Amino acid sequence: MADTTPTPVTIPADGVELEGDLGIPTGASGLVVFAHGSGSSRKSPRNNYVADVIRERGVGTLLFDLLTEEEDQTYETRFDIPLLVERLLSATDWLRGRNDTRDLKIGYFGSSTGAAAALLAAAELGGQTDAVVSRGGRVDLAEERLSDVAAPTMFVVGGADEPVLSLNRDAYESLDCEKSLEVIPGAGHLFEGPGQLEDVADLAADWFETHLE
Repeated sequence: MADTTPTPVTIPADGVELEGDLGIPTGASGLVVFAHGSGSSRKSPRNNYVADVIRERGVGTLLFDLLTEEEDQTYETRFDIPLLVERLLSATDWLRGRNDTRDLKIGYFGSSTGAAAALLAAAELGGQTDAVVSRGGRVDLAEERLSDVAAPTMFVVGGADEPVLSLNRDAYESLDCEKSLEVIPGAGHLFEGPGQLEDVADLAADWFETHLE
């Protein structure tokens, strides 16, 4: 496969500019937009690992900072889910305006609080979103719109991440779409054990490869 090393991009949103990294394999028919959790960024090593695996499957990726450096200094802003949703929607509009991405199917990969933003954005866009994956997601923060998510959705949760696993099981019942709940045995919230993040990446890549082809 041709080199798919991401290139730096700048995404305009709400009067600010957000830094990102866009990687599109040759022949890609879909692209995954990453929504990281609070206190993280486009440089998250876990999300970058997952993105590498997804691109190896021929699917594009966009990792970007949902907040500016200044905004990220404010604790409350990190948990401003409506703001994160707006940033995610702005990034999606930006992709729709580019010649090289306008025709690609769009998926979202959300981690922790970013998963709530991904689900709410998918609910807002309806049929314009083609797949969602949540990793250790605070999916309960999207509770009021879960039934509006039409895109095939996968929740991936650590078996030892008990509070979040319980929240995911409850939220899963509210989804009215093609769905899957995958539990990584023994994994905590950050999937730091041997092979655990690899399992997450493989599950996500399989899901996106299937639904964004």
